[in-house]
Amino acid sequence: MKITTVGIDLAKNLFQIHGVDERGKAVLRKQLRRAQVAVFFGNLPPCVIGMEACASAHYWGRTLSPLRTYGASDGFEFVKPYVKTNKNDAADAEAICEAVGRANMRFVPIKNVEQQAILSVHRVRQGFVKARTRRRIRSADCSVNLGWSFLKASAT
Repeated sequence: MKITTVGIDLAKNLFQIHGVDERGKAVLRKQLRRAQVAVFFGNLPPCVIGMEACASAHYWGRTLSPLRTYGASDGFEFVKPYVKTNKNDAADAEAICEAVGRANMRFVPIKNVEQQAILSVHRVRQGFVKARTRRRIRSADCSVNLGWSFLKASAT
């Protein structure tokens, strides 16, 4: 039972793990609590770990990389076609494991803390720009509407 690829469905407290061997046969299905994840992967031989790309995926990638494992994350839109049954944590972990094993899959490199901090600043700025644009469009709509109502009132 040599596990070569593991898929993790990340959550707040309970993580679903799905592992396959070199032939693609499922040899591991497990549910772990947050505190058990690092210990579990520390005892596991080196393998490819797949998880969906999100802020916590980068944290877990940094945490698991020193434990002789490789963390690879990909977006959910690339994993969705591999979900075989109804959406639940176990099915998601299996789909992630399947997607990571594909040769043409796109992966997101694991970011360090500084890179994530800069990205969060850019996201906040993007939100401010979007809100400012929305506010300008709304105020332009109001001035146009007030102008038309003024013209209608003066015409009568």
